[in-house]
Amino acid sequence: MAFFGWAGRYLWSAWAGACGLLCIAAAWQGAHEFYGSFILPSPLETLREVAVILPEPWFVRAAGETAIRSLTGFALAVGIGTLTGAVAGYSFAAMRLMRPVVTVILGVPPIAWIVLALIWFGSSGGSAVMTVVVAALPISFAGGLEGVATRDRALDAMARSFGAGVWLRFRTLTVPHLISYLFPAWTTTAGTAWKVTVMAELLSNTGGIGGELATARALFDIPRVMALIVAVVAFALLTEYALLHPLRDRLERWREAGLPWGVKR
Repeated sequence: MAFFGWAGRYLWSAWAGACGLLCIAAAWQGAHEFYGSFILPSPLETLREVAVILPEPWFVRAAGETAIRSLTGFALAVGIGTLTGAVAGYSFAAMRLMRPVVTVILGVPPIAWIVLALIWFGSSGGSAVMTVVVAALPISFAGGLEGVATRDRALDAMARSFGAGVWLRFRTLTVPHLISYLFPAWTTTAGTAWKVTVMAELLSNTGGIGGELATARALFDIPRVMALIVAVVAFALLTEYALLHPLRDRLERWREAGLPWGVKR
């Protein structure tokens, strides 16, 4: 019952986000009225095209390829970036050493990493995964580093004075604070993973949704281009709101104890 209550509250809270999406759709419709369907199909026309391509075998295959590459790159970027960032957060010297490196990696455009990946790995799915990892890893690294570096050291010292061990202090003091930095970083990483994967597929012609985008562009099929873009955005939203946000809510249940009448912030 507790789970169903949480699920009901979570679904009910989605109305605010739905209002934001409707505002985007209204602006999109206004641009369509100005430019016309040849330049920018309307939201309704795009949704009709989405309904047409969803059951098609080629779309299912392309979406599966893109999802595997994107989620693989996301998992690697999150795992490696979070672990190394959290470890570096315990060392002032490591922080001073790694911050310029992270800035340099973030300063290189994803398109440049795609070109290098094509040279190193050729036109294969590995180039898309590698590009996602390199482009998104610094974000998770920065989240892990800042989360550990900004922990309350006085609280940690107090727990140590009461005999709390390293693991107990990490689990009860550092991890709750770290999570508040990790999930914004992971959300950004997820969005980066999807868009970089599609970009790499489009340029390398390795199939997936990016490959279908290249084909639709060559045929000047604007409704299909918009439908594929909407599909990618929908996958990114699903990753965030069906995976990351529910996980965050479950891990941060302690925040609800200090909120009056269970009101969410």
